[in-house]
Amino acid sequence: MLHSAAFRRLQAKTQIHGVGSSDFYRTRLTHSLEASQIGSGIHAQLSSKYPDLKALLGPVELIETLCLAHDLGHPPFGHGGETALHYMMRHHGGFEGNGQTFRIVTTLEPYTEYFGMNLARRSLLGLVKYPVLMANVHKPMMPETTVMTGRILKAGQWHPAKALYDCDQRWFDWLLQPLSRADRHEFTRSVDRESNHRKAIHKSLDCSIMELADDIAYGIHDLEDAITLNMVRRDEWLKAELALMEIDDPWLATNVMAISEQLFSRFTYVRKNAIGALVNYFITAIEVYRKAEFAEPLLAYNAKLPDPAHQALTIFKRFVLERVIQSHQVQTAEYKGQQMIMAIFEAYASDPERLLPMEARDQWRQQSATSGQMRVIADWVSSLTDQSAHRVYGELFA
Repeated sequence: MLHSAAFRRLQAKTQIHGVGSSDFYRTRLTHSLEASQIGSGIHAQLSSKYPDLKALLGPVELIETLCLAHDLGHPPFGHGGETALHYMMRHHGGFEGNGQTFRIVTTLEPYTEYFGMNLARRSLLGLVKYPVLMANVHKPMMPETTVMTGRILKAGQWHPAKALYDCDQRWFDWLLQPLSRADRHEFTRSVDRESNHRKAIHKSLDCSIMELADDIAYGIHDLEDAITLNMVRRDEWLKAELALMEIDDPWLATNVMAISEQLFSRFTYVRKNAIGALVNYFITAIEVYRKAEFAEPLLAYNAKLPDPAHQALTIFKRFVLERVIQSHQVQTAEYKGQQMIMAIFEAYASDPERLLPMEARDQWRQQSATSGQMRVIADWVSSLTDQSAHRVYGELFA
């Protein structure tokens, strides 16, 4: 994983867009490295708390690998790029970052001729956050006549369903083959949501650990970036601080006020100590529970935060979402990236034999169906970094 091209590309995909030029802020790669370290800490804590489950937890390197790989499929410009590619692929199976990760490790990354990274089943199972196929959970979006040009495309109306691509079903079937029929049926079950796509409800033990590590890294380390880059102020944090103090948790009751002061300290080492204390709080709070629906232990056991810690992490994540991700600065950058990705895709699709890079052109020629050809273009465009997308856009349109 560390030596793969897909992982190296994460160094040029920004974690928070629109923050300007700086060697401080996190990229998708540094985020993945931090998630991997947190995942390692979770594994150690659970091995100590639940000695009877130590064998089931497996080697720590497995969790580290999953955390390193979890963002491989994310396109340039974050959710702006994902929305753009999903819209351009709306008639050809859609686009979704987690589904693209599965596609990279099973098909695209050239470690083998036909099988991508040729990962073991357990590794693949740990990467599948949403064990459903797109066709089974995707709801029709707004009538296409409402979108006359890409510039008036409303991102909120074109969020993809969280799922694997239908074209990758053979790998999904292979992954689930050892499970009993009852476990397969339950594991791939989804629930309806009134105003959105259907949603998968299960994940494996390894995946639940990886997702917790990702959430902690997002909620805590991205907040650190935002504070250091002066994207949020102490007074803006006050509402979140008060909400944290209302949670029925002894550690929070004792430490929230001091932690809040430390987060906004002018001394970097003080802020770092606060970040470390928060990460440690969440890691040590994690517990394992069993779901009665499954016979397979890897599906029956999941890791989770108890309610107080879950509430606390939700407050951190919501603060980052509302004050940082949804800020004018970040959304403007994502909108610009969204337009660039749609324009690049449209140009490639208009004349692939002329404009696609040679490697992608050869893959495009091997496809007999239009949807397969469009998937090749989506694979290529999504593999671009933020910088290379700027360069390609300039080559095509400047």
